[in-house]
Amino acid sequence: MPERRVTAEQRRIVTERANNCCEYCLSQSRFATESFSVEHIIPRFLSGQTELKNLALACQGCNGHKHIRIREYDSVTGKDAPLYHPRMQKWNDDFRWNDDFTLIIGMTPTGRATVEALKLNREGLVNLRGVLYAAGKHPP
Repeated sequence: MPERRVTAEQRRIVTERANNCCEYCLSQSRFATESFSVEHIIPRFLSGQTELKNLALACQGCNGHKHIRIREYDSVTGKDAPLYHPRMQKWNDDFRWNDDFTLIIGMTPTGRATVEALKLNREGLVNLRGVLYAAGKHPP
């Protein structure tokens, strides 16, 4: 029977692989008020396995908004689009920063759907990004 819980070794590998940043909003764990989670990209609820290729580091906000979602409506195409998959896609292919690096802009159906579903431009994140950018600490 496959392991259902993330092991300490998997957590270490995922955290190191992500460079201590949320793999969705790129928040840095060193500036977070809550611990980051190792989440299942394809949720266990949908038969996702607890293996490195299906695990991502996520801040509590992204993890909570994503929950068991794997798709979301894209307002440009008017169709459902798959959410960003950190193991199969490159962040820069689906997302860009605005000029002052406070907002994440979805550039593809996947990018736009992920920005919307995970609320990647939550007010607290936008404010934190502005302060960190001014201090030369953002983007990571």
